[in-house]
Amino acid sequence: MQEPVKPELCGTMATERPSRLRVFSLNCWGIRLLSQHCAQRYEMIGELLDREQHDIALLQEVWSEKDFLFLKGKLSPSHPYSHYFKSGVIGSGLAVFSKHRIQDALLYQYSLNGYPYMLRHGDWFGGKAVGLVIVDVFGLKAHVYVTHLHAEYSRAQDEYLPHRIVQSWELLQFVRHTSCGADLVILGGDLNMHPEDLGNRLLRSHTGLRDCYTETDMFDGCDDGHTLIADNHFTKKQDLIPFEKGIRIDYILIKGSHRVSMKCESLSTTKGSVADKPFPYSDHEALTADLTLLRSEDSRNALPASERMEVVSEARAVVKEGLCLTEALRDKASRLMCAALLLLLLVFLPCLCHFSFTTTGFLGAVCTGALLSGALLYLLFTTHIKVLKETEDQMLLSSNELHTKLTGCRVSGSSSSDGSPELQPSGSFKREE
Repeated sequence: MQEPVKPELCGTMATERPSRLRVFSLNCWGIRLLSQHCAQRYEMIGELLDREQHDIALLQEVWSEKDFLFLKGKLSPSHPYSHYFKSGVIGSGLAVFSKHRIQDALLYQYSLNGYPYMLRHGDWFGGKAVGLVIVDVFGLKAHVYVTHLHAEYSRAQDEYLPHRIVQSWELLQFVRHTSCGADLVILGGDLNMHPEDLGNRLLRSHTGLRDCYTETDMFDGCDDGHTLIADNHFTKKQDLIPFEKGIRIDYILIKGSHRVSMKCESLSTTKGSVADKPFPYSDHEALTADLTLLRSEDSRNALPASERMEVVSEARAVVKEGLCLTEALRDKASRLMCAALLLLLLVFLPCLCHFSFTTTGFLGAVCTGALLSGALLYLLFTTHIKVLKETEDQMLLSSNELHTKLTGCRVSGSSSSDGSPELQPSGSFKREE
């Protein structure tokens, strides 16, 4: 049976050091001029965080830095350390407040994040990213991540699925390569994925992160842990179709180390309405996880290589499909450029066209606009294609490495006559005498 962490485990820590950690996560829905009752809700969120005394609060969709500065001022007595991550046109929306000293911070902006011409969705303008803060928690080195992935606007026809898979892959790669040497790893945020969605399985299987909802024995919150519910005053019912009661898309994920492991003792969510308040904190429900730090020889719980290979194969298939669709979009942009250029030439050839100056100028402006639009779209889709190809190559490397662990044969970079990768024994290479 594991015992709570004691001070001597971490060297010169104070003997009264606690062995529990409270983590909070909320998508604040803080779009100024668009989100309802934004200022009043930030006041409510500040009161909640000040009252509940969480160790770490992970916030998403704090789109305005003014709102962050308001919270920073309000929470300075209870959470003296904070960091606001800036990226994209209107920001990343990510913020961290902590009772414990933040030693360092790092931001990674996702390579794919929707399309600029999809104005009604707007994800492209927010620099969706993952933020990392390294926090000194009771003398332990905690790597704390906060993130927000691209939204799913249609379950049946999800045109952004390849983008979200790429984001999931970049997220897990970022966590894997930056969490080495960490005593504690905590990730919170709005993943915009259901628990068993491909991107979610990919993230958990390759990082060893564990879902607090499935981990805890004590849960107090919405049915099935839902964080977007029909009973919330701000929820658009059409966003839940075909899930009438709600969906679970916000998470707190945890992982320990060989020094310390973590267990989620309890998890709770808000339940829509707030007592003595006219409206909820947000259109999402907030999560609070009470974590216990335990002695541990090794807390790694990696899935079998065969299962990880299967998940990577699924992800590669989605990325390939996204690649084909993006190449088709680039071809359309190329045809638009050619057509606009041809029309532009026809308009300004007096021997072929005899329009008035006004008509000619108008048609020329339209053709020039179409030509520039086509060129910009061509460049955009070319960039997306490169990201998708790079992600597929990385997934192939990962899949080959997992195959080597399973079979003892490594996959060479060349291909056999039938197009499949060649397998070679993984033993050490010996020079011929």
